[in-house]
Amino acid sequence: MPTAKMSPISSPSPEATSATARALPDGYDANRNAKADIQAALATAAKEHREVLIDFGANWCPDCKVLDAMFHSAQVEPLLQKDYVVVAVDVGEFDHNIDLASKYVDLQTSGIPALVVLQPDGTLRTATNDGSFANAQTMDASQVSAFLTRWAPGGNQ
Repeated sequence: MPTAKMSPISSPSPEATSATARALPDGYDANRNAKADIQAALATAAKEHREVLIDFGANWCPDCKVLDAMFHSAQVEPLLQKDYVVVAVDVGEFDHNIDLASKYVDLQTSGIPALVVLQPDGTLRTATNDGSFANAQTMDASQVSAFLTRWAPGGNQ
C-alpha cells in the first residue's frame, strides 16, 4: 500500500491514519509562513482532539538541535504523534518571527528553544518562560516526555 507524503502540520490522509504516519518538523525553516503554519495546526488539532506544540528555535542553536533529536527519539516521538500537532518556528538570530513569538512567550527570559502549548481554540496552556528547555543539552528524553505528558490533552497540570 503506498504511503501518503505529508507536511509536518497536515492532517493525515485516509491512507495514513495511524499516529506513526504523522511527520514531525525536522529543524527550523526560515522560509515557512509560521503564522499560517500555526493556524493550520490549530485546525488539525481541533479535528484530531490534540494540542498544538509550538517550538520556537533556530538551526544555529545547539540546544534546539538536541531538543529536535529528542523529539525524534523512541521515547518522545510517540507522545508527540499521539497528543500534539507540532510547529517549528524559526526565530533566526532573534530577528525572525519575533512578533509572533512575543504573542506567546518572552524569548528574552526563556531563551531558545522555547515551547508553547495551545489548545485547539488557540488558548495558551503553557509557555516555557522560565527557560526550562534553553539548556536542552543537559536534559534527557524522560524530562521532555514528562513535560509532554503533563500538557497533553487531559494531562494533570
